[in-house]
Amino acid sequence: MFDSLILADLLLVAGIFILGGFVKGVVGFGLPTITLGLLALTRPLPEAMALAVGPTLATNIWQALAGGQFRPTVARLKGFLLLSGLGTLLATGLLARADARLLAGLLGLLVMASSLLALFGPRWPLPSPRQERWLSPLMGLLSGAANGLTGSYMMPAAPWLSALRLPPDQFVQGFGLGATLVTAVLALGMAGQGLIPPELGLGGLAVLAPTFLGLWLGRQVRAALAEQWFRHVVQGFLLLIGLQLVVRGLL
Repeated sequence: MFDSLILADLLLVAGIFILGGFVKGVVGFGLPTITLGLLALTRPLPEAMALAVGPTLATNIWQALAGGQFRPTVARLKGFLLLSGLGTLLATGLLARADARLLAGLLGLLVMASSLLALFGPRWPLPSPRQERWLSPLMGLLSGAANGLTGSYMMPAAPWLSALRLPPDQFVQGFGLGATLVTAVLALGMAGQGLIPPELGLGGLAVLAPTFLGLWLGRQVRAALAEQWFRHVVQGFLLLIGLQLVVRGLL
């Protein structure tokens, strides 16, 4: 029975990363949000974050380097990117001392806010160049802090990059660059505090294959499916996960 329970857990984890990779392949983001949201339903959030670091970093590096918009994206978003890394570094120091249930609830609130904003929120107004100069680093700092505490980089990073009206390739590559940076900082910070045991680090490597399988499948579907319809389904699903995490954090 013990062996069957281990096998069932492995299949469950692999399925979660296939789903996360699939969603990222379709919409360009969402891997850590989905994987952490589902993993945190059955295990402590720091453990879930340790498992998700490897696949998240690998897929973000791929996304950051693809697209042919590296230089203009970095030139436009350098303040946002640098402060994202700093915010993650500062917040990761609190992770080892934080309450896991509280973190799960916070992650749930972030997921719910992101989903509700995507489904029903108004489109952010285009900031002026002067506003962008000080808002972009601030949004980077807030996004990095949220990532350091919860492992989710979507809020407010994704809405902010959308508000800048970046061309599609720059949006995808900019999000990938930011996510790569904060994931690397998060991994170093967690490793320095002993929050990534060797077995979880190896587990993260083991789920690379299902993650990239899901990514490949998602890219195939993206070419044939109306992305807006699928985005609504994904956001609705994330809204339910976020609600469950908030309830779990309160009980």
